[in-house]
Amino acid sequence: MKSIEAKNKTYLLTITALATAILCIMAPLSIQIGPVPISLTNFVLYFTLYILGWKRTTVSYIIYLLIGAVGLPVFSGFTGGLAKVAGPTGGYLIGFIPMVILSGLVILHSRKRSVHILAMIAATLVCYAFGTAWYCIQASVQVPVALGICVIPFLPFDLVKIAAAALIGPRVRKRIEKSGFILTAE
Repeated sequence: MKSIEAKNKTYLLTITALATAILCIMAPLSIQIGPVPISLTNFVLYFTLYILGWKRTTVSYIIYLLIGAVGLPVFSGFTGGLAKVAGPTGGYLIGFIPMVILSGLVILHSRKRSVHILAMIAATLVCYAFGTAWYCIQASVQVPVALGICVIPFLPFDLVKIAAAALIGPRVRKRIEKSGFILTAE
């Protein structure tokens, strides 16, 4: 019979790989509303933070990013390649990394859902900052123009995704813990 530690390690490796696979499936599903699409990437990342914690979610996302960078069509609109990462919307792809770390650290250290939501909103703003700055450079536009194209249209959708992740994530984690798997803190 496997020890609890070995069972937990196997579970964590498996669920990290599964989180990467879910990103690869969900992120390409997007709605194009200008140069930046609405995708489910940030929802999957926020949800995964509750299951894996910030370290493993970051690893999962970086693996996803590398899979897309080598050309597999896992980015929004079923695209991939280094050109997508270096292109006008690539700053958002990179901005997801600090977004996950910042919000994940708060989720780890707080039990209050309202604090989680505020942290996810703040972390999303950090992601917007990375993406908007890169978009301004790549598209040669001023910040107000970029905000109008790349941020303002996405605010309502991102707020819904944040609320959904904050509602569903803790419930799924409790069920996983009740199933006999012990999740380690990050």
